[in-house]
Amino acid sequence: MTEIEKMEAGLEYRFTDRELGARRRQAIANIERYNRIPALDFAEQERFVAEELFGHAGVGASVQQGFNCDNGKNISVGDHLIINFGCTILDVAEVTMGDWVMIGPHVLISTVNHPLTPRGRRNRLGVAKPIHIGNDVWIGGGAVILPGVNIGNNVVVGAGAVVTHDIPDNSLALGVPARVVREIDNDLDGWVEGELLQ
Repeated sequence: MTEIEKMEAGLEYRFTDRELGARRRQAIANIERYNRIPALDFAEQERFVAEELFGHAGVGASVQQGFNCDNGKNISVGDHLIINFGCTILDVAEVTMGDWVMIGPHVLISTVNHPLTPRGRRNRLGVAKPIHIGNDVWIGGGAVILPGVNIGNNVVVGAGAVVTHDIPDNSLALGVPARVVREIDNDLDGWVEGELLQ
């Protein structure tokens, strides 16, 4: 298997592989181009995210400057995404987000992990697992989402939390490691699309 095939199969792979390096260089070039778009040119920012930076983006994607990613094309988001300043998404594996997701400043979403052994790290090995984030999720500033995590719908992850395990729907999760501290209401019954956007 090639290193890309190993990576995509969720197996250990060598992250210094030439083909993987080419993907990273393309992501770096795209991010540099994105960050040169004037800060108030929201239409061009949204177009660039949807057509050039991410694999898929719904309508209304807002990604503030200082954003970084490993690939970009492994990120798929729904409508009305907001990513605040300084977010990093290490999208070696797929990162999917639903509609109405808000990501606070300096959040890290990482699909990649490395061996605990020095031999594995010296061999530049990694293993990647996808991350899924549902609809109506708010991830507070400085939070960290680790590989393989699934976050349900209507979830709030508190600032600075480190999410190491799945978080179910309608939950408030806080702490290191993040734990569900209580259920939260879903008050969308009868809500009409666009009613809060006047």
